[in-house]
This record gives sequence, C-alpha cells and structure tokens, in this order.
Amino acid sequence: MERLIQFSASRIRSVDLSFKRYMLKRINWGNRLIGITGARGVGKTTLLLQYIKENLADVTDEVIYVNMDDLYFSKNTIVDFVDEFVKRGGKYLFIDEVHKYKNWSQEIKNSYDYFPDLQIVFTGSSALNIQKGEADLSRRAIVYSMQGMSYREFVELKYGQQFPAVQLEEILSNAPIYISPILEKIKPIKLFDEYLQYGYYPFFTEGEAEFPIRLKQTVNHVLDNDLPSVENIDFNAVHYLRKLISILAEIVPYKPNILKLSQQIGISRETLLRYMYLLEKADLLMLLQTDGFGINKMNKPEKVYLNNTNLIYTLTDLSINTGTSRETFFFNQLRVGHSVNWSESGDFMIDGKYVFEIGGKNKTRKQIAGIENSFVAADNIEYAYQNKIPLWLFGFLY
Repeated sequence: MERLIQFSASRIRSVDLSFKRYMLKRINWGNRLIGITGARGVGKTTLLLQYIKENLADVTDEVIYVNMDDLYFSKNTIVDFVDEFVKRGGKYLFIDEVHKYKNWSQEIKNSYDYFPDLQIVFTGSSALNIQKGEADLSRRAIVYSMQGMSYREFVELKYGQQFPAVQLEEILSNAPIYISPILEKIKPIKLFDEYLQYGYYPFFTEGEAEFPIRLKQTVNHVLDNDLPSVENIDFNAVHYLRKLISILAEIVPYKPNILKLSQQIGISRETLLRYMYLLEKADLLMLLQTDGFGINKMNKPEKVYLNNTNLIYTLTDLSINTGTSRETFFFNQLRVGHSVNWSESGDFMIDGKYVFEIGGKNKTRKQIAGIENSFVAADNIEYAYQNKIPLWLFGFLY
C-alpha cells in the first residue's frame, strides 16, 4: 500500500495541466461511480491525473490513483485494497485500465456497495461492456466514452491556439461567423493535413517521426491484450482479427460482401460480423448502418471505415485515397454527440435529419439537390457559401 501511495503522488504531481481534453468538462464528477472508456492512447490516464491535481489537491491523503497492471493486484484483490484504503481515510479512488483485472466488475460493484462514502472512478478499454456478466454495473455507474482528439484540440495542443467548440446547428445555420475568428489566427487547410496524418492521438507530441511506429504498437496492444482481456477470444481469434483489419485497411470505405470477405479470411459469415463488431467496439473500425440499431443485431453494415484518418496513413502502404480520408474524418468527428447513418441520397445522414455529401472544393450540390436540410462538406475551402461548408470546420464540434 505504501508503494502505491508514493506512486500515486508522483504521477499526480508530474502531470501537465497546460492542455486538457474535451471530456474533462463533460463529466459530472459528482457521481459516486464513474466509468471512462476509450481507445488506447486517447488520454484517459492524463484526464484522471489532471482532475485529481486540479480539484483534490487539498485532500491528497484521501485520494489515490492506481493502475490495474501493477503487480500488487496479482496478489491482492480490489476489495481488500479498498478496505485498507478506506481505513486509512481514503475517499476518492481512481482506477486505471480496469479491464486488466479479471474480476473487475464484481469487485467494483462490491466496493461500491460496501463503502458508501467512497467515490470510484475507473477507466477501461473502449471494448469494455459494463452490462456483461453477473455484476451489471449499468444501474450504478455513469459511463462516458472518450474519443480521440478533435481537429480543434489538435490545433490547441500543437500550436497553442484556443477556439471554443461549436454546436452542429450553429455551423449549419451561420458558419461564417465562426470561421472568421479562426482564419485570423491559423491557416486551417494547412494544419488540417497534419491532423489527418497524426493528430487524433495526443501521443504525437512524443515525436512525430516515430508516431506511425507508436500507433502500430498501440493497435497491436489492443489486439493482443485489450480485446482478449475483455472478450472471450483466443490466439486464433486474434490472428483472424489482425488479418481482417489488415485487409480492410487496404480497401476502406468498403461496402462489404460478407460471404466473399469471410472466405478470404477463412472464417464463417457469423464470425466475420462478430469480429467487425469487436473491432468497432475497440475503436479500430467504424461501421456505417442504415439505422440506429447497430451491428449487434448482426445485420450487415452499409460501409466499413477505419476508425480515424491516422489509422489510414499508418496501416496501409498504398497511396492514400483523398475521398476515403475525407469521409473518415467527417464520420469520426460527427459520431461524438451525434448519430451517423447511411443515406440513400448523400454520403451520411446525421441525427436522422441532415444529409451530407462529402467532397473537394469543386463538389456541387447536384446529388442532393432538392433535398431538405442537405449540405456539402467540402475540402480545401476556407469560407462557407450557402449550404457548402468547409470540411475542416466539422473538426470544431468538440
């Protein structure tokens, strides 16, 4: 326990407060049991440490941050640890990478029930399912899903230029008023190209040249460690998952021929759909559906995308298709706070109301002409005109 206390104090003391992710303000920190899920590398650990340093500095003896990959938890249970922590006056427990502990949900449920004066905040893989198993935490925990960085956040982190997030309805109704202050401070098209290549994961600050290596390592860790710790999959399943994402990386956005793809990989149709679902849960893929029911109904998605443009640039050796990159960016940014579905008329239907066509600066409204609430999100333009809006502006939604 003493070593964990020292480790916690050291991590909290050393965390940088100069840049904070969007999620820090969105979480209701007053809840007694909070879960934060998200892809590996998006900044969940930093988020916890920043919150502690900024808000609990006056009660340091009542706070502890622990990581479940610590060897301490190979010999000690969470409940026993919590019992000792509370006896020492502990009131705020922050648990990182909870999915690395086998019986985490049951023990967190027990800790929550046994110690009513204790607040517990935990982070875990984006594939985490709190409804799964006997210890259903869904009635106790408020769970937030944390995404990678928006284009707005990237600009702030790398260039120190801060801009407020903009609501979608504000962009659609009056884009020029939000564009002008941005153009006064940055060249958004130039920086946009950088973001597409390496701006989604905060660890680009550790070295842009090494970013592709780190991202590949991150993907491998998700496949080899995170998914097997959450789902009941073995080495063979991991092999097929890696083969699937390698194939999809070369052909997205892909209108799936499920039978053909399953034969190519060497698995059944049902297994292929399940693996796509797992990769979506792990924030490696995005599956575009016709409605909001999702692939958990085992229905074939209309299109398959990699989760973000950084993965496109990292996982394929082929030349990057500009159209693919544009659609992936738009889908990725809009899925935070909005429903994104397939549209018969355009590329995407947003919130069941807005139809979007994605393209370059010469993209016209021909395909969506006459459709109410339809827009063109166009690359390589700085200004909005009527229903044609710069694509990069949709990176300011969070």
